[in-house]
Amino acid sequence: MTLSPLFRGAVLGIAAMGIFACYDIAVKFLGGSYHPFQIMFFAGMAAVPVVLVQVSLSGTAGHYRPRLLGWTVLRCTITLVNGMLGTYAFTALPLAQAYAIFFTMPLMISLLGVPMLGETISPARLIAILVGFAGVVIALQPGAQPLEWAHLAAVLAAITGALNYIIMRKTGQIERPEVLVIYPMLSQLAAMAIALPFVYTPMPIAHHMLTWAMAVFGIGGTYVIIAAYRAAPVAVVAPMQYTQIFWAALAGYFIFAEAITPATWAGIALIIGAGIYILASTRTHHPAERAP
Repeated sequence: MTLSPLFRGAVLGIAAMGIFACYDIAVKFLGGSYHPFQIMFFAGMAAVPVVLVQVSLSGTAGHYRPRLLGWTVLRCTITLVNGMLGTYAFTALPLAQAYAIFFTMPLMISLLGVPMLGETISPARLIAILVGFAGVVIALQPGAQPLEWAHLAAVLAAITGALNYIIMRKTGQIERPEVLVIYPMLSQLAAMAIALPFVYTPMPIAHHMLTWAMAVFGIGGTYVIIAAYRAAPVAVVAPMQYTQIFWAALAGYFIFAEAITPATWAGIALIIGAGIYILASTRTHHPAERAP
């Protein structure tokens, strides 16, 4: 039986989010024993050779000098900070709380698109953004439980993640794809190599193998999500990112003994609803938008 492109795109999108969730679960598992910098270093060590070989064999390798050096340096810095903050947040917070905050990224992209890309926000989209942020407050219940530094780290990770996507949209039509991929990865690996001697803890072979699995999850998920966007429009695939919360719920309950409260579910529902509305309204205003 042949699947329709829309259905295939949605299924691939869900599969990609499951693979990415496996990466996050591995981060949280290792975070109980190792510093986030050490986790980032060994995951990067496993991923960089694979990506370099893939680029070399793909026939797309060419001139690696950035055409927009300033933007490349800025994006490398932002992705480094984003990786550190996100890794720390996943190691320190319950998975559902971390995802609740990270799910605000589409809302932040809409806000940042105004000053950085010259986009406009309709009153309805602005209300959706405010509803999404209200969902974060409901999900985290700041009055019922103390907020930690990890919550701030997750918020800053969502902001820097949104900045990263904005810069990619701004420079993606000029820079080569391999430049967009390789420079942030290499800069992160170099920074973690400098920090590693100060935080290193010996790792058993099983944990080293888990960092290699993280590389497979990260790269594999990327290829699956690319296939999803090639099969179906952004409006179909992008909302599939929210299925990560169900992977997080399963992993949190069965692996980390974490329960999701009704308030957290309610807040997440508001965030997801706001995000889907913004994605749909963006699609309405830009009907030709598709992933390459």
